[in-house]
Amino acid sequence: MNASATLLPAVVRPAVEDRHWLSSDHCASPVLDLLHALGWTIVDTPEANVHATSPDGRVYVGWLPEDPAAWTRDIAWRVQVQPTDGDTWVQEFGTHTPAEAVAGFVAALVAHSPN
Repeated sequence: MNASATLLPAVVRPAVEDRHWLSSDHCASPVLDLLHALGWTIVDTPEANVHATSPDGRVYVGWLPEDPAAWTRDIAWRVQVQPTDGDTWVQEFGTHTPAEAVAGFVAALVAHSPN
Protein backbone atom coordinates (compact mmCIF):
# COMPACT_ATOMS: atom_id res chain seq x y z
CA MET A 1 0.00 0.00 0.00
CA ASN A 2 1.45 3.34 -1.00
CA ALA A 3 0.57 6.54 0.77
CA SER A 4 1.14 9.95 -0.64
CA ALA A 5 3.57 12.06 1.37
CA THR A 6 0.87 14.71 1.60
CA LEU A 7 -1.38 12.30 3.51
CA LEU A 8 1.21 11.46 6.13
CA PRO A 9 1.62 13.62 9.23
CA ALA A 10 4.69 15.80 9.43
CA VAL A 11 7.42 14.48 11.68
CA VAL A 12 7.93 16.82 14.62
CA ARG A 13 11.29 16.73 16.32
CA PRO A 14 11.35 19.23 19.19
CA ALA A 15 14.71 20.57 20.23
CA VAL A 16 16.18 18.96 23.33
CA GLU A 17 15.60 22.15 25.34
CA ASP A 18 11.88 21.94 24.45
CA ARG A 19 11.52 18.53 26.07
CA HIS A 20 11.40 19.80 29.64
CA TRP A 21 7.84 18.54 29.97
CA LEU A 22 8.98 14.92 29.61
CA SER A 23 9.50 14.82 33.37
CA SER A 24 6.85 15.79 35.85
CA ASP A 25 6.96 19.03 37.76
CA HIS A 26 3.96 17.82 39.80
CA CYS A 27 1.81 20.67 38.50
CA ALA A 28 -1.79 19.88 37.56
CA SER A 29 -2.39 23.03 35.51
CA PRO A 30 -2.28 21.48 32.00
CA VAL A 31 -5.06 19.04 32.89
CA LEU A 32 -7.15 21.35 35.06
CA ASP A 33 -6.97 24.18 32.52
CA LEU A 34 -8.18 21.77 29.81
CA LEU A 35 -11.06 20.50 31.96
CA HIS A 36 -12.07 24.02 32.92
CA ALA A 37 -12.08 25.04 29.24
CA LEU A 38 -14.28 22.03 28.46
CA GLY A 39 -16.84 23.14 31.05
CA TRP A 40 -16.30 20.29 33.50
CA THR A 41 -17.36 20.57 37.13
CA ILE A 42 -14.19 20.90 39.20
CA VAL A 43 -14.09 20.55 42.99
CA ASP A 44 -11.04 21.20 45.18
CA THR A 45 -10.94 19.42 48.52
CA PRO A 46 -9.42 20.86 51.71
CA GLU A 47 -6.70 18.20 51.37
CA ALA A 48 -5.64 19.71 47.98
CA ASN A 49 -7.04 16.88 45.86
CA VAL A 50 -9.08 17.85 42.80
CA HIS A 51 -12.05 15.99 41.37
CA ALA A 52 -13.57 16.79 37.97
CA THR A 53 -16.62 15.42 36.22
CA SER A 54 -17.57 15.78 32.58
CA PRO A 55 -20.78 17.65 31.73
CA ASP A 56 -22.55 14.35 30.97
CA GLY A 57 -21.31 12.81 34.23
CA ARG A 58 -19.74 9.79 32.54
CA VAL A 59 -16.07 10.73 32.90
CA TYR A 60 -14.23 11.49 36.14
CA VAL A 61 -10.69 12.83 36.44
CA GLY A 62 -9.02 13.01 39.83
CA TRP A 63 -5.75 14.65 40.75
CA LEU A 64 -4.83 13.01 44.01
CA PRO A 65 -1.62 14.53 45.39
CA GLU A 66 -2.74 14.11 49.00
CA ASP A 67 -4.74 10.88 48.80
CA PRO A 68 -2.90 8.29 50.94
CA ALA A 69 -4.43 5.34 49.07
CA ALA A 70 -3.32 6.74 45.72
CA TRP A 71 0.19 7.56 46.91
CA THR A 72 0.59 4.09 48.41
CA ARG A 73 0.16 2.79 44.86
CA ASP A 74 2.26 5.64 43.33
CA ILE A 75 -0.81 7.10 41.60
CA ALA A 76 -1.34 10.84 41.07
CA TRP A 77 -4.08 10.80 38.40
CA ARG A 78 -7.19 8.65 38.04
CA VAL A 79 -9.45 8.73 34.98
CA GLN A 80 -12.67 6.72 35.20
CA VAL A 81 -15.10 6.28 32.31
CA GLN A 82 -18.64 4.92 32.41
CA PRO A 83 -19.63 4.22 28.80
CA THR A 84 -23.32 4.33 27.92
CA ASP A 85 -22.99 0.70 26.84
CA GLY A 86 -20.38 -1.35 28.64
CA ASP A 87 -18.41 -1.66 31.81
CA THR A 88 -16.66 1.11 33.67
CA TRP A 89 -12.94 1.31 32.97
CA VAL A 90 -10.13 3.14 34.70
CA GLN A 91 -6.75 4.52 33.67
CA GLU A 92 -4.33 5.67 36.35
CA PHE A 93 -1.12 7.63 35.95
CA GLY A 94 1.86 7.55 38.30
CA THR A 95 3.33 10.39 40.28
CA HIS A 96 6.08 10.92 37.70
CA THR A 97 3.77 11.12 34.68
CA PRO A 98 3.87 14.65 33.25
CA ALA A 99 0.55 16.48 33.46
CA GLU A 100 0.95 17.32 29.76
CA ALA A 101 0.78 13.59 28.98
CA VAL A 102 -2.35 13.19 31.11
CA ALA A 103 -3.88 16.25 29.40
CA GLY A 104 -3.10 14.67 26.01
CA PHE A 105 -4.80 11.45 27.09
CA VAL A 106 -7.89 13.31 28.31
CA ALA A 107 -8.01 15.46 25.16
CA ALA A 108 -7.89 12.33 23.00
CA LEU A 109 -10.54 10.69 25.16
CA VAL A 110 -13.03 13.51 24.71
CA ALA A 111 -12.07 14.45 21.13
CA HIS A 112 -14.91 12.43 19.61
CA SER A 113 -17.42 12.97 22.38
CA PRO A 114 -20.86 14.01 21.15
CA ASN A 115 -21.00 16.68 23.91
